[in-house]
Amino acid sequence: MVDVSPEATKFIKDLLTKNEKQGFGVKIYMAGVGCSGPQFGMAFQESKKDGEIEQKVDGFSFYFDDETREFLDGCKIDFIETPQGSGLIIQNPEMSGCGSCGGGCH
Repeated sequence: MVDVSPEATKFIKDLLTKNEKQGFGVKIYMAGVGCSGPQFGMAFQESKKDGEIEQKVDGFSFYFDDETREFLDGCKIDFIETPQGSGLIIQNPEMSGCGSCGGGCH
């Protein structure tokens, strides 16, 4: 399963409230694979769909399929703030990125 930081949990709960999505969860899906590993997308989702895995967090749930679960295992969802902006990031401490692009598992 995926680890979720307290900052990410607070950000998601605030986002659900601001978007009037109380009772919804967050779908995590594969958005592609680059040289630095899998890239994920996220979207609001009202409830678990057939064949999905539900991971309950403090006040909401994450939903994902088996393929995404394999890539999420050992990852951490965190909230970051940088000069370029702020948001959620999914990091895998096992991935180190590649030399040609300098990326990591985000």
